[in-house]
Amino acid sequence: MYAHGGRRTKAEQDAATVEIGYALVSAAFAAAVLFGAVAGPTFLFDLPHPVSTVLLGLGTTVAPVVFMARVISVLVRFQQSARPGRPGRTDPDS
Repeated sequence: MYAHGGRRTKAEQDAATVEIGYALVSAAFAAAVLFGAVAGPTFLFDLPHPVSTVLLGLGTTVAPVVFMARVISVLVRFQQSARPGRPGRTDPDS
């Protein structure tokens, strides 16, 4: 991942920037879809107050968890793919 004595190349910096952007955008989309699926019926239907309160609370609790899980999973996967393989060994995924 680091070339030239520990410094990142411009291509490595650009790849990391793109991956961070992808992680944030895809996580925001996933969280929004999940919030809409869980809390959406509250806005569409006339539900009893306790049910709507539970759905809104569940949506606002689960959406940030999904957001963070998505960001972490994308960035960890990127970091693992950027690690150089062991010299002299072939990678079964290649």
